[in-house]
Amino acid sequence: MRATRHSSRSRYVTAAIIGATTISLSLWGATAAAAQNADLGEPNFVTSPNVRQVANVPATAPLLGGGARSSDLAFTGDYAIGGNYNGFTIYDIKHPKKPKIVSQVLCPGSQGDVSVAGDLLFYSVDARRSDDSCKSTAATDPEKYWEGVRIFDISDKANPKYVKSVETDCGSHTHTMVPDKAGTDVYLYVSSYGPSTSIARCKPPHDKISIIKVPLANPTAATVSSAPVVFPNGGNSGIPGSFPDHHVRETSGCHDITAFPEKDLAAGACMGDGVLFDISDRAAPKVIEQIQDNANFAFWHSATFNNDGTKVIFTDELGGGGAATCKPEIGQVRGADGIYDIVGTDLVFKSYFKIPRHDSEICVAHNGSLIPVAGKDIMVQSWYKGGVSIWDFTDSANPREIGHFDPLPSRIGPSGTWSAYYYNGYIYSNDGQQGLDVLQINDPLTDEAKSVHQKVFNAQTQYSLRHGNN
Repeated sequence: MRATRHSSRSRYVTAAIIGATTISLSLWGATAAAAQNADLGEPNFVTSPNVRQVANVPATAPLLGGGARSSDLAFTGDYAIGGNYNGFTIYDIKHPKKPKIVSQVLCPGSQGDVSVAGDLLFYSVDARRSDDSCKSTAATDPEKYWEGVRIFDISDKANPKYVKSVETDCGSHTHTMVPDKAGTDVYLYVSSYGPSTSIARCKPPHDKISIIKVPLANPTAATVSSAPVVFPNGGNSGIPGSFPDHHVRETSGCHDITAFPEKDLAAGACMGDGVLFDISDRAAPKVIEQIQDNANFAFWHSATFNNDGTKVIFTDELGGGGAATCKPEIGQVRGADGIYDIVGTDLVFKSYFKIPRHDSEICVAHNGSLIPVAGKDIMVQSWYKGGVSIWDFTDSANPREIGHFDPLPSRIGPSGTWSAYYYNGYIYSNDGQQGLDVLQINDPLTDEAKSVHQKVFNAQTQYSLRHGNN
């Protein structure tokens, strides 16, 4: 596909003052300003003709440098929340071509996976900290530390307040917000892994997830309600080997779970296994299907349903997000997406999808979401420095890319795009070092999606087009 070059240099924006919070936050004062694209200098990305960048908000202190790295995204109303290894940023996206930073919270504890429910923001911490406060430091004592989920009140977007922490075994690498059926509580399915006999509250085999129950009217009462074992008979035992020839990660927990509450289903990407859950009882999910792909999948990283909940896309994060796996010698079926149809309770493999461009930088399948088009299965997805890909899997056996945004090596920064999600007519991409990119696709296949308005969006909590969330 012919590519079009654009410039993405922008004037820097600064952060608004964060006020006092229940648990002290580090403060960072400045004035928020609109992001502007400057059409100057050499272009540092290429796009397909149907994709263009309409804005960029550069990464800025205090969430720049010092171990900071942008991660996941969540959306509520006219706001986007960008997670970061050192905290989070709230953006005003009422005018997507002129997004503004409203506030930034400096509260270290990687990796900063975020989700929203009403006025509550949930933030994952998967790093042992000296305590649960935002002034904590990296813990060195394997017996005395804290990690888990922090809960913030974001009713005042310019002044988020830290209201509660909940500790979980092995921390919270990611979490999935699952509403209860009564609308009074939400459950957080906490995924974590990496147990060790030397860590006090993260001993092997760690074949479980933690479930936090959060009463929406009283979030300070949030607590771990259960810790169901996902793999009572053990998960994938792993296949050792030197990357990238053949190495399958041993299952010791899950990396990410995506829920489809309407269908009472969830899909889990659990290191060496793909899992389908029945979540009709939110507090006690049950495994109804467990699959492996030891020939081609090294690390089951994340999952996405199609709009009807009849398919699941699983991603393989070959190389752990730190290697160039889009090289010709790796091939098109490793470090890729696996497309599975749901037939009854079975996951039936149909095909793989991988971006059709070679890249010598860090490149592998990562976070993405559906573009809401009725009768079509179209996804936008991050590939680290492989950029953003828009692809159609309506025909499960024959997926194809229909658009892309591809950063060039001149776009400095070690990580590339972490998350790319479609929200109310635009694609928002959270780049590890380059800040928030706002993209727009103009294509007959996706134009219908521009009329779909969502009130809230968490990529790991999916709804059909018929649901009242839209």
